[in-house]
Amino acid sequence: MLNKYARAFFTRVLTPFAAFLIRRGVSPDAVTFIGTAGVVAGALVFFPRGEFFWGTVVITLFVFSDLVDGNMARQLGRSSRWGAFLDSTLDRVADSAIFGGLALWYAGSGDNNILCAVSIFCLASGQVVSYTKARGEAIGLPVAVNGLVERAERLVISLVAAGLAGLHKFGVPGIDILLPIALWIVAVGSLVTLVQRMVTVRRESAEADAAAAAETKTGAETEAQGSEATS
Repeated sequence: MLNKYARAFFTRVLTPFAAFLIRRGVSPDAVTFIGTAGVVAGALVFFPRGEFFWGTVVITLFVFSDLVDGNMARQLGRSSRWGAFLDSTLDRVADSAIFGGLALWYAGSGDNNILCAVSIFCLASGQVVSYTKARGEAIGLPVAVNGLVERAERLVISLVAAGLAGLHKFGVPGIDILLPIALWIVAVGSLVTLVQRMVTVRRESAEADAAAAAETKTGAETEAQGSEATS
C-alpha cells in the first residue's frame, strides 16, 4: 500500500528538489551514497545511546534519498541496471544499520535481551524477505505478491515508533512502550511476508515446471509424428 500510494505522492513532492540537484551537477549515485551514509550515521550514532527522537529525525532526512536518486535518473534518462543494483544494495545496508542500532541499544543500556533478539530478527528477516523476491526473479519467476510488511512498511512502523518513543526523554510518560510494540509488529509481519513469498515462489515454480514439462512432451510428440510421416 505504501509503495503504491505514498511513493507516488512523495515522488511528485520531491521532483523539484531532484531537478535542483541535477542543475547543480549532482549525480544520482552520489545522492544514493550520501543518503545511505546519513541513515547509517543517524542509526548507529543516536540509536545505541537511546536518542531515538533525534536519530529518527536524521534518518528521515536522509531516507528520502531513495526516492530522489531514482527521480533524478528518470529526469536524466539514465535509468540503468547499475543504478537499480546500487540502490537495492545500499537499501539493505541502511536497513541493517537501523535495526542494528536498535539491537545495540537493547543489548547495552536498554538492557532487554528479548527486544535485542527481536531487533536482530527484524534485521535478518528484512534481508531474507528481499532475497526471496530477488532470487525468485533470478530463476525466471514473477513472484507476483507484495506481502504484508515490505520495506516501506518496516521503515515507517519502526521509525515512527522510534521517533515517538524518543519523546519520553522530553517528559512524555509511557510513550516509550511504542517502540517494543512496533518491533514485534515488524517481526511478525516480516515472518508472514516471508511465508507469503515462499508459498508464491513454490506455486509459481510448480506451474513453470509443469508448463515446461508439457511443452517438452508436446515437442517430443510432434517430433515423433514428423518422423512417422517421413518414414
